[in-house]
Amino acid sequence: MEDGNPQCSPAQTPSNNTVDKTAMSRADQTEEARVVEFPDGGWRAWSVVLGSWCAMVPSFGLLNTMGVLEAWLANDQLQDYSKASIGWIFGLYSFFLYFGSVQVGPIFDAYGLRPLLIPGCIGLVGSLMVFSVAKEYYQFMLGFSVLGGISSSMVFTPSVACIAHWFHRRRALATGIAATAGGFGGIIFPIMIWNLSEIVGFPWAIRITGFICSFFCILCILFLKTRLPPKKAGGGKIDIRALREIPFALLTVAIFLIDFALLIPLTYLTSYAESHNMQESLAYQLVSILNAASILGRVVPGYFADRYGRFNVMIITTLVCTVFTLALWLPAGSNTAAIVAYAVLFGFWSGSAISLAPVCVAQISSTEDFGKRYGTTYSLVSVGALFAIPIAGEILKAQSSGGEDEDYSGLVLFCGSFFGDQDIEGKG
Repeated sequence: MEDGNPQCSPAQTPSNNTVDKTAMSRADQTEEARVVEFPDGGWRAWSVVLGSWCAMVPSFGLLNTMGVLEAWLANDQLQDYSKASIGWIFGLYSFFLYFGSVQVGPIFDAYGLRPLLIPGCIGLVGSLMVFSVAKEYYQFMLGFSVLGGISSSMVFTPSVACIAHWFHRRRALATGIAATAGGFGGIIFPIMIWNLSEIVGFPWAIRITGFICSFFCILCILFLKTRLPPKKAGGGKIDIRALREIPFALLTVAIFLIDFALLIPLTYLTSYAESHNMQESLAYQLVSILNAASILGRVVPGYFADRYGRFNVMIITTLVCTVFTLALWLPAGSNTAAIVAYAVLFGFWSGSAISLAPVCVAQISSTEDFGKRYGTTYSLVSVGALFAIPIAGEILKAQSSGGEDEDYSGLVLFCGSFFGDQDIEGKG
């Protein structure tokens, strides 16, 4: 003892390393607690949902407008090309939209939101301007398919991942609300393009669409915000090892199949209606009708999914899509009422394909790894998106009678079988 104070032996004196480890441990625990305590509401969280909604209007709204764009190219600029050849333009766009998640997801995890969102918005609007002046096949491929698809991925993927930072218990509902933006864009863009084309011509109709997309891009930049710090160690890779987990592997296969099937009606329903003598203006509005119904279909299933299970609701909705595709679209023929009814019913029940897929991925992933695993899933889904539309076009070509009429029955069966396979995979 000296001056009444006990002396500590070297063994009892805490080292700097011990202090550092203790501090780091406490910091980790604090961070862990902050991660677990999701806001699940409040102005800041819901403003992120609004920002995500604004991001999805241009990115997924254009995906849901492909039916109108395909019909216009087939009847005008690229009328000398087959439907299968034109299908590659939209198949490649869908491929890059999904495949971009391979790097976009991990980059988001590692570096945050802004390095992706701002360049993505600029490229997305630019791709529409290129589409408006393109004349040749390769120009549509490079300007719209490649530039537009990659840029849309840089906008869409972070907007979904941001919601996972702010919501846990109500994540399906929040994602479903944001996903209604794709339906909203799929309503206004086809109607706007059709009506403006009659007034100012198709090129200017596309340019005006680009201006509207730029407005939504500005809003999403203002409202989107992350809550968790970037995870530098996790960036730049996809999580292939996650596919060793049976639930994650089965979910990836299921999403692959349903997205493969979903793109077919979105792209060919307008052409189908035109080939069965439906009034042209109504045929072009079918995509808007389908997307209008899908808005409710993205919110309502999300509400029930949070209560009765996200996977359960996903299985039920895809089963219903299979039934309507085979029982309503297949025998529709020239029955206008049946075609419109299919657009409404399919639109509603297929809405959950967009809203619940990322929620199901998040359910079996940690919050910090969601971007990486979401990117892994959609890197594989992108392969289906690449080939779905061209394969459907080849089936349509093979079944054509050689005259003006085209037989879509094989196309419809192909679509229905993929929905059925997804339902079986989901149950597995």
